[in-house]
Amino acid sequence: MTQSVLTRPPVPADPPPTPAARGRRRRGQGVAYLFLSPWIIGAALLTIGPMVASLYLSFTDYDLFEAPTWIGVDNYVTMFTGDERFWHAAWTTTEYVLVSVPLKLGLALAVAMLLNRARKGVGLYRSAFYAPSLLGASVSVALAWRAMFSTDGTVDRVLSSVGLDLGGWVDQPQYALLTLVALAVWQFGAPMVIFLAGLKQVPRELYEAAAIDGAGPGRRFLSVTLPMLSPVILFNLVLETIHAFQAFTGAFVVSSGRGGPSDSTLLYPLYLYQRGFTDFRMGYASAMAWVLLVVVAVLTALVFRSARRWVFYAGENR
Repeated sequence: MTQSVLTRPPVPADPPPTPAARGRRRRGQGVAYLFLSPWIIGAALLTIGPMVASLYLSFTDYDLFEAPTWIGVDNYVTMFTGDERFWHAAWTTTEYVLVSVPLKLGLALAVAMLLNRARKGVGLYRSAFYAPSLLGASVSVALAWRAMFSTDGTVDRVLSSVGLDLGGWVDQPQYALLTLVALAVWQFGAPMVIFLAGLKQVPRELYEAAAIDGAGPGRRFLSVTLPMLSPVILFNLVLETIHAFQAFTGAFVVSSGRGGPSDSTLLYPLYLYQRGFTDFRMGYASAMAWVLLVVVAVLTALVFRSARRWVFYAGENR
């Protein structure tokens, strides 16, 4: 039997495709590219083209009115060695990201766990909690937010009624950035929905087995919920970090486009806007944009690299 297996003739390879089959394949590829052509043209004209142009402009002195003048890496040298507001904006943005992203994800996970239980009217609650994510980036909401946190605004009156006379948050450097953080955390609906979808995929048998072993609610959360949700946490962490580094509308509206008071709300995208469209230094603004792109790309790569230690997938042995 062994000899017969060893002497079995090789299986003949599939015959090469006929000219008619190759023609049908090419026609099928042509149809696919035809349907993809709007996306390809849009990506080339609206994404790849502007990115290449901005990379070129980052090495020029360009004021939007005259032809760009090549200056090499002068914009980058000035940015890192002679622009104190650049470093201030970078640090302010770092503080904003480090505070807003964990708070937003923590609140989203907590609400998702509450809404994961079957109860009457749960669909209405899910819609209500998701609604701020649809409205939060609008200028009208940012204007309302500024009015709420201004002197003698709603928040000031409520805090004064309980003996906390803090004044208007948007008018004080030590509290102004917290206004933007609160606006970002209020928009927790999108990551909440993603967490909710992940919770639906956690097998109930794992919770039952943990309960039989004597694990309480806290232990079940740490040993079952978090490991099973770790891929979803990774997705939300990367997405919300990128969004936080791009925050602009709230900072622009709340500070009237100045980043005040005392540059306390001068986020990086707002300073980039000031350089490009207020100071008309579009070359410098392009250089700032590419620095932001590189920083976000590096941070995203580091998060994915660290995911090997804390992200678990079903059926994976560690």
